[in-house]
Amino acid sequence: MTDRYVSPLSERYASKEMQYIFSPDKKFKTWRKLWIALAEVEKELGLPITEEQIEELKAHQDDINYEVAKEREKEVRHDVMSHVYAYGVQCPKAKGIIHLGATSCYVGDNTDIIVMTEALLLVRKKLINVIAELAKFADEYKDLPTLAFTHFQPAQPTTVGKRAALWLNDLVMDLDDLDYLISTIGLLGSKGTTGTQASFLELFDGDMDKVRKVDPMIADKMGFSGCYPVSGQTYSRKVDSRVVNVLAGIAQSAHKFSNDIRLLQHLKEVEEPFEKSQIGSSAMAYKRNPMRSERMASLANYVMSDVMNPMLVASTQWFERTLDDSANKRLSIPEGFLAIDGILDLYLNVVDGLVVYPRVIEKHMMAELPFMATENIMMDAVKAGGDRQELHEKIRELSMEAGKNVKVHGLDNNLLELIAADPAFNLSLEDLEKSMDPQKYVGCAPAQVSFYLEEVINPLLERNKSVLGMTAEINV
Repeated sequence: MTDRYVSPLSERYASKEMQYIFSPDKKFKTWRKLWIALAEVEKELGLPITEEQIEELKAHQDDINYEVAKEREKEVRHDVMSHVYAYGVQCPKAKGIIHLGATSCYVGDNTDIIVMTEALLLVRKKLINVIAELAKFADEYKDLPTLAFTHFQPAQPTTVGKRAALWLNDLVMDLDDLDYLISTIGLLGSKGTTGTQASFLELFDGDMDKVRKVDPMIADKMGFSGCYPVSGQTYSRKVDSRVVNVLAGIAQSAHKFSNDIRLLQHLKEVEEPFEKSQIGSSAMAYKRNPMRSERMASLANYVMSDVMNPMLVASTQWFERTLDDSANKRLSIPEGFLAIDGILDLYLNVVDGLVVYPRVIEKHMMAELPFMATENIMMDAVKAGGDRQELHEKIRELSMEAGKNVKVHGLDNNLLELIAADPAFNLSLEDLEKSMDPQKYVGCAPAQVSFYLEEVINPLLERNKSVLGMTAEINV
């Protein structure tokens, strides 16, 4: 189909699994499941609905007559009633009890909740697999010293694995938010035109006890623990806002990771995967652009900006219901999920193929380590009889001189030679070079990674081992 717009989220980025969750087929099959659940509940609560009618509904649950529904919608301009009609054509015996007592939001809103919940579970599965892959990377490189950066200026060393633990920790916070959201999400149930269940009170001849059983029974049949206790015609649109906020949290974490990888790739210390026949630039054949990380950042920007959509919708709903949410929801919710799905596939693919260059990391480290080691050097000089305040000033002056040699004259860092030549320190060049072991300056970083993996990540992965083992292929 080349003569009309096609969303890149489906063509290029999102998985088939996530696309199906938001497909028309998934939506309309869920509508029919909800109509069956409603009929069963009404029968169980005493309304004159027969088992034969319910079996007829079940027999045509999945073979949707789309053409009949489309033709009917052209005539009546109402999607739900068109599908009620089409279902009735297939189920003549049950025709009269389909959608009994319900409003359009019974199928529309409950389906939205069901679809979002399934999508959240897929996001959760992918997020846990990214955590698992990143944990392997953190463990493998927990002892490898590397320059840390504050303000993107060289700072006290850390390890490659410790930096990965920072990425991991962001994702664990996202998982906590995701799990809380999933644990608190509920169905709308069947609340009626303004949320009062007046139609059910009529159907059950004023029997409030039966009316109160409708929602819990529907929820149970649809695999949910319950429904929201009160609503207008729709579930509160704050639910959509909560959902997209959690997606945006994952996008924030992914963006930060992708930024770090892009900067590390510039430094030639760590690279994202680059395939044998991949082209980095149409003009510069030598280039190895971090295109996966750049795409992660780009999609993350989209998801983070998408947060405004459900916020605006939720804040401007009038009283019990207005319809200015519909067009926005059709765009913002599915596309937010499709984008985060693409992000997590990219994240998993990148982490799985990260390439680390220890020699380059060591070279950069050794160029800066004399500056990092000055505190230790000063302490050694004090032990050898020097004056701490005098030595501090001398180190400051010599560091400025060494820095000038590097920045202005393009020379190697000669701070150690300058210190060795100053009698105030009473230290030989050989003594000073002995202090140039990067492992001495990473502090507790390796142990922190080990403790974090043992105490937080490994138990998390053990609890979720049934969803592990995913891989991700990138379309382009």
